[in-house]
Amino acid sequence: MNKKTMYQLTYGLFVLTSAYEGRESGCIINTAGQVTSEPNRISIAVNKANFTQELVQKSGKFNVSIISEKADFELFRHFGFQSGRTVDKFADYANVKRSSNGLYYVTVGTNGYISAAVEQSIDLGSHTLFIASVEDMDLLADVPSATYAYYQSEIKPKPVQSGTSGKTVWRCKVCGYVYEGEELPADFICPLCKHSASDFERVVL
Repeated sequence: MNKKTMYQLTYGLFVLTSAYEGRESGCIINTAGQVTSEPNRISIAVNKANFTQELVQKSGKFNVSIISEKADFELFRHFGFQSGRTVDKFADYANVKRSSNGLYYVTVGTNGYISAAVEQSIDLGSHTLFIASVEDMDLLADVPSATYAYYQSEIKPKPVQSGTSGKTVWRCKVCGYVYEGEELPADFICPLCKHSASDFERVVL
């Protein structure tokens, strides 16, 4: 079985935001889509390791900001490479506004947002699937949505080229996180994007 076949599935990219009892956070997700039109419902799947998942679970509401091809890597770094448990991601972040549900949505590098209220949650193991009714939405820019493939080819920084120092590192092919060491533990999980050891490549610097 070739696990890389999963990479052929098409994904969009989104900033998921939520809040509960004064704590606010956001994270990058790649699983959001409309599931019914009447009534209008969407679904999102969120890794349980993300603080934002906890906020959605407790508050029952969220916003999805749709990332466009105008987004730069800083957007992904800001919302994907640090934890809302230890960092206030909105403390010095100006590119947001509040929607009618009181939550932030991202205004730069996005082409629209959707506000939704959770109707059902399903435990899927590593992720929680939320089914939610759409309460508000708006277009922000006339720019194509960024796909996961577009992120990989056009937004994500290119890998550091191998050199002659002889130092061995393991680099996550998804987010670029680097683990230093001759051997990568088989059960290693990327602390940034939560992907497994199978998504790391060995690089000799």
